[in-house]
Amino acid sequence: MTIFSLLFLLLSNAVTSWRDKSILYSRQTILILLSSSLIALKNLDTPFLAEGIGLYGGLFHATPITQTFHVFIFFISAIILQLTAFYPRKLWIKNYASFYTLLSTNIYYDTNLVNKMGQQFRIIEYPLIILFIILGGTFLVSASDIVSIFLSIELQSYGLYLLCTLYRNSELSTSAGLTYFLLGGLSSCFILLGTSLLYANSGTTSLDGYYVITGLSSIANEYTSNMLDWYKPFYLNISLLIMSVGFLFKISAAPFHFWSPDVYDAIPTIVTTFVAILAKISILIFLLELVHYTSNFYFAFNFSWTSALLFSSFLSLIIGTVLGLTQFRIKRLFAYSTISHLGFMLLALSINSLESIQAFIFYLMQYSITNLNAFMLLIAIGFSLYPFVIKDALKNQYKNLLDINNSPIQLTSQLKGYFYLNPVLALSLAITLFSFVGIPPLIGFFAKQMVLSAAIDSGFVFLTLIAVLTSVISAVYYLSVIKQIFFDTHDHELNQDFEKTTLKATITSSLNKNNIDVVTFKINNITLSSSLTITISILTLILLLFMFTPQGIVNISSKILALIMFNP
Repeated sequence: MTIFSLLFLLLSNAVTSWRDKSILYSRQTILILLSSSLIALKNLDTPFLAEGIGLYGGLFHATPITQTFHVFIFFISAIILQLTAFYPRKLWIKNYASFYTLLSTNIYYDTNLVNKMGQQFRIIEYPLIILFIILGGTFLVSASDIVSIFLSIELQSYGLYLLCTLYRNSELSTSAGLTYFLLGGLSSCFILLGTSLLYANSGTTSLDGYYVITGLSSIANEYTSNMLDWYKPFYLNISLLIMSVGFLFKISAAPFHFWSPDVYDAIPTIVTTFVAILAKISILIFLLELVHYTSNFYFAFNFSWTSALLFSSFLSLIIGTVLGLTQFRIKRLFAYSTISHLGFMLLALSINSLESIQAFIFYLMQYSITNLNAFMLLIAIGFSLYPFVIKDALKNQYKNLLDINNSPIQLTSQLKGYFYLNPVLALSLAITLFSFVGIPPLIGFFAKQMVLSAAIDSGFVFLTLIAVLTSVISAVYYLSVIKQIFFDTHDHELNQDFEKTTLKATITSSLNKNNIDVVTFKINNITLSSSLTITISILTLILLLFMFTPQGIVNISSKILALIMFNP
């Protein structure tokens, strides 16, 4: 993936006639990611993959879980890159909208209304930085050595720091990236301290060695009292606990969540889409295998480092719900929503049973898709409001919004009455928010039901009650947004300058270059591009139609992966 991407990007510089090279780079990166997905899918047929295959002297390993989530990471990243690979708006003229004319004609129009001058289309480094983040994430999923773990997490983190500060003209973005960098460095110190303690007292850097030590130390502690301290579970658990603090910080789980609402809110929404989703998948999958192989199976009352995950789950459920009730900025609301959902995922992760791992894998997949749809809808709504202006009486409420060009939708009040402006997008957003709440029969309901069922079966009744209560309370801030969308009066009116303007476009035939036609069009002929509308439609239908196949492909795959982990 790295070699082909660098070759393609170097070759792209030869295309001097292409004005917006960053768009070409993003499209090539999408092709590279889709090709990598096919390679990872083919690797699933490799013999003996279920037992795991060591790579590069044990630095990495390949299992069905790692390969499946490689495909998932590549696929999600390709969808996010569509936001910078295609213009958000297009010209729609009925006479030239048939399938044949779309293939046989070219439409040229010179207007900034399609957002050709948007800053996201002038940043050449964006796809390359994303590739490095994806590389770090895929390496971390497959890491089986503390050296490769630290290098992978830093490769991913450095890319995220750069990505947050990529919009050079945005003061908010720069300050958010600097905050993320300074606090991310602190979390890396915890990871490095934990890994160094593991190495200093065991003499090995391989995770397989720690898995063996965990099993031996549990047995030794039961039958022998004169073992060395590092062979006892307590010391190993303390080292893993220190390392887990750094990982919990990087996924913004409570009580290490304080940076995420500020960073999410300050950076441009297109960047937030990537930072909020991809940064968590790789770390959570790594923690899945670490928890599974280092949990203490022999002693129910001994201290285990996974108790910290349960405590973090408890705090995440409460903090993400309670603090979310006071938010009026939409991306901060989504940040606290993510913290609350991390509570469910950490609960399933720390239980470490067959049912809970199945629930965890399914929850992680469905929440990534739902979160992606929510952010894409925010971006699409921002692009759809370009011909409207705020009514004069209400301009003072929005005149102080900073960085409005990069994040058009910042306040929940900006969504007032949006149903009357674009009913389809409003309904899609409502379905997505209902899925966040966990209202049946949407996909979010099945995910929460699986986690809560696994928790009750394992005896975690108190945490199950907390999860149910916080889930009900969190419905308040989701439903308040839906109430504003459907029942309030909107504050927008059509810009009179746009309404009176007649624009021109030149249409040429691909078959006959001399056949040139000039057409005029109005502002109503400019619509959202197919890359946005088709992607949002598919993601929304996945959330909505899952009720017809509750034992569908994703559910079946999570069962298979969980069974392979417990019975390799």
